[in-house]
Amino acid sequence: MSVARRSFLTIGGGLAGAVLLAAPAEASVPPIGPPVIPGETIMPVGAALLPRRPRIYLRREWEARPPKSRAVVLNRVPDRLIVHHTATLNHEEISLEAAFGLSRAIQRYHMRHNGWDDIGEQFTISRGGYIMEGRNRTMRAVDRWRHVVGAQAADHNRHTLGIETEGTYMAELPPQRALDALAKLLTWLCWHYELEPEVAVIGHRDVNATSCPGDKLYEYLPQLREMITQRLDRGYQTYYRYGFRRAVPDWGPLPGPAHYFDHGPTIGAGENIR
Repeated sequence: MSVARRSFLTIGGGLAGAVLLAAPAEASVPPIGPPVIPGETIMPVGAALLPRRPRIYLRREWEARPPKSRAVVLNRVPDRLIVHHTATLNHEEISLEAAFGLSRAIQRYHMRHNGWDDIGEQFTISRGGYIMEGRNRTMRAVDRWRHVVGAQAADHNRHTLGIETEGTYMAELPPQRALDALAKLLTWLCWHYELEPEVAVIGHRDVNATSCPGDKLYEYLPQLREMITQRLDRGYQTYYRYGFRRAVPDWGPLPGPAHYFDHGPTIGAGENIR
């Protein structure tokens, strides 16, 4: 699988309608993933196999309060997609209403308790498997191959996108609905942003000293990366593959959540983010 997935997009029937779509030029952004080998063959095998954007509930749908200020949007794409947990109860309420209530509760906590201008993460996934837009301007930025700066990974907010999964996953995995939604969202984002799952999909503890996203969910990430890779490979055939060995940081003992919505460091000392 190559970082040039969006070079060809099949429209209409079969392969006859292939058109070239150029991604926005980002001269200041280093290449993501391995270099493309000259002569590499990438062949679309059908539009039906390409990832589609999952259903994402927008801020207006979950009745987000207005932010204190507009989020910063950078004219480049993120290079890492960080998986979090919300450090909340693993309850059995899976309704859409509960999902919307979760987003409102997180936004309220971030704005009142943390003093931020808005909710910190770009996306939230409920235990019922509903995906909500988080930080203001997130979907507008994603649709334009840009990056909205959130508050979710200290010292890494300007190049990473955060996805928080409702619950606490130290001893158990999220419900299957939530795992399915996480896989769909990450698959689409990797395709849309031209990211290699083995490199891009990481946990919060990969960049900060925290137990987030929980031991069990973190242990699941290699399986999730492979699943995403397989889904992307079904849409494209390539004759070039590469291996990637992940170095896991040694933070020593990892602190767990001190209270609800505490999933570790979110803003670095040098980051001017609220």
